[in-house]
Amino acid sequence: MARVDVLMPQMGESIAEGTVSKWLKKLGDPVKRDEPLFEISTDKVDAEIPSPTAGVLAEIKVQEGQTVPVQTLVAVIETDKSATLQPVAAAPAPAKAAPPPPASSPVIPRPAPSPPVAAPKGDGTETAEDRLRRRSTPLVRKIAAEHAVDISTIPGTGFAGRVTKQDILRVIERAPEPTVSGSRVPGPAVIQHPSVEPWPGDRVEPFSKIRKITADHMIMSRRTSAHVTSFFEVDYSRVAELRRKHKAAYAERGVNLTYLAFIAKACAENLRRHPVVNAAVSGDNIIYRGDVNIGIAVALEWGLIVPVVKHVDELSLVGIARAINDLGERARTKKLLPDEIQRGTFTITNPGVFGSYAGAPIINQPQVAILGVGTIEKRPKVVTLPDGTDTLAIRTLGMVSMSYDHRVVDGADADRFLADVKRVLEDFPEGAI
Repeated sequence: MARVDVLMPQMGESIAEGTVSKWLKKLGDPVKRDEPLFEISTDKVDAEIPSPTAGVLAEIKVQEGQTVPVQTLVAVIETDKSATLQPVAAAPAPAKAAPPPPASSPVIPRPAPSPPVAAPKGDGTETAEDRLRRRSTPLVRKIAAEHAVDISTIPGTGFAGRVTKQDILRVIERAPEPTVSGSRVPGPAVIQHPSVEPWPGDRVEPFSKIRKITADHMIMSRRTSAHVTSFFEVDYSRVAELRRKHKAAYAERGVNLTYLAFIAKACAENLRRHPVVNAAVSGDNIIYRGDVNIGIAVALEWGLIVPVVKHVDELSLVGIARAINDLGERARTKKLLPDEIQRGTFTITNPGVFGSYAGAPIINQPQVAILGVGTIEKRPKVVTLPDGTDTLAIRTLGMVSMSYDHRVVDGADADRFLADVKRVLEDFPEGAI
């Protein structure tokens, strides 16, 4: 008889805890090795966790919605199918009850305290516990910096007292509004979602973790960047011709040759030429990124996620198409790793696949620009013939829009970049296929 422990995995170096969002197997269900066992949510990514062995799910230690540190015992798999099943167990009770959070905040189980560490020295030397608390997740540190909050002053509920995203958001939501000349004014950095009374017959569903993160991120972005959007019409007739010519050959190599691959290629070539579009704002400084990493927004049934194609300017068209296909599929099947949704320098979102003509997307912070792709379809267009006369022709057309941060990207910068992207797409070289 063998019992195999299932632990909360560490989905990246900076991830200290995870939330069991859904059990995919019930107590007593048989499981195969590498078969998805449960889903977790972290500050970075949602993912399915596979079973480490074949057997029977004999114990469930962590319930759905519960947040626990990495390496916490989540479940037990019994390889002997005759094993006695154990009821669902709650997380271990803390040695000392923590003060209850506000009624509007979710209850996060506090893990057992970590082993004692040395008290701070009188000379101000940082202790091991101080370092742990300071080394919270990058997302928490980013939120703290945006809201000018000192993490060391917050009582953390995470592993070894680390401050979690829920902890920092509770502090921000309770923060007093700033005053100007004695009058209260809204705090520009405070993210609050007003409550609305449900009516009879309504269905109330709480935000998923990914939806909550997206909502906070979008509000923060609108408050941070001076959004301006430019629109260009692109004639994709040349790209359409190349796709008809080469799509079958790409399919034989297992790659779907989409318009999006051509657009990403055109953007990658021009982000080097227009470095201010491939930048980030840090305080009063502009960071011109050395890498060209393009995030591709993927719409999921449970939210939106942006996996990142790294070093796009070094990839061929087939390499870009393969990377987009792969990341999109693994986003939909919750197989992405945390590193695959980080370090983006520019983002492309493609609402056109749903029929949208054009839109003004919100910048994906801390980037300074995002490209929106409208629907691509045949439309009438006035074209000039070689003899100089005009005629009406059927062309494959689509709108592209780019929202940019006017703090650092001027309208002329944005329009020059879009004009160059348009030029590449309308005269795409055969040799780049």
